[in-house]
Amino acid sequence: MTDACGPPAFVRRYAAFAAVATAVNVAAQHVSSTLYAGRYELYAAMAAGTFTGLVAKYVLDRRWIFHDRPTSVRGHAVRFALYSLTGVLTTGIFWGTELAFAAMGDTRWLRYAGAVFGLAIGYVAKYHLDKRFVFREWTL
Repeated sequence: MTDACGPPAFVRRYAAFAAVATAVNVAAQHVSSTLYAGRYELYAAMAAGTFTGLVAKYVLDRRWIFHDRPTSVRGHAVRFALYSLTGVLTTGIFWGTELAFAAMGDTRWLRYAGAVFGLAIGYVAKYHLDKRFVFREWTL
């Protein structure tokens, strides 16, 4: 699938959507950590951020990056399942980076910095995985 705006506009748009999804992720983590401060706070927050960021990024990528418009519920379900599957590797990058930053100090802001850094790396890899395995030229 090609982009009529050319690579520079496409790259800016993808980066902007990655920033939006990152903000959604970190905001969900912050809300989760505010609501639950127990033993598994970090992991609950990371799960909440992962889910909300995944959904936000899928909606944006599907429509505005890959120009995909499945015509059925099944088509959406298959695309989202594949999109989630390609996210397993990139989630590992994001979680590993956030956990490494969290190990450096016991502050939410250090953790969030790790999340932002890990997500930035992960989203670069995710674009290539999604282009190759999720949003291919096929009919669903």
